Amino acid sequence: MSEPPSFKEDPVKRLALLFLFFTLPAFAALTSGTTAPTFTTQASLAGKEFTYSLANALKTGPVVVYFYPAAFTQGCNIQAHTFAENMDKFAAANATVIGVSTDKIATLNAFSADPQYCAGKLPVAADTDGKIARSYDLQISGGFPGLKDTRGVAIDHDFAERTTFVITPDGKIAATVGGMKPAENVMKSLEIVRKIAEGKAIN
Repeated sequence: MSEPPSFKEDPVKRLALLFLFFTLPAFAALTSGTTAPTFTTQASLAGKEFTYSLANALKTGPVVVYFYPAAFTQGCNIQAHTFAENMDKFAAANATVIGVSTDKIATLNAFSADPQYCAGKLPVAADTDGKIARSYDLQISGGFPGLKDTRGVAIDHDFAERTTFVITPDGKIAATVGGMKPAENVMKSLEIVRKIAEGKAIN
């Protein structure tokens, strides 16, 4: 099916449609009780690259692994900003957070340092070939030529669907959070790690 001309010609409409698409529920994503696939990859915090290991992060407490379509796009900007604003609350619940996208590490260096988004508080990791996202049974979608990010830079990679996994130190997925707006996704994840810290059941 061909795209309507207005959709082809208007990158803002294209981005808005993708925003809606990637907030839909992730029906195939790994569910609670499943062993979370571990991964090691390049990541960035405050513009500085480092090697991120999920296995090592789990040694200190629960980890919130949130997959998002692309840095410097509308919904992902909101989500990163909301996570950054609440990082002290996640830390108070003894939880850490890592964002994962198919962006190149150079893009993530800029995104992680940007005071409007990650603000040097939130680490983000590169999954350039989508292998990490696929290991969590997430959909990878592409084929959006001409799409630009909020900086006006062309987006040259595929997108993973927006889904968050809360993983406990034993390596199990405690909850899968999808089908929510970006800011709501963050607050739901915070609610879950607080329940884990308090020893309460997760609904």
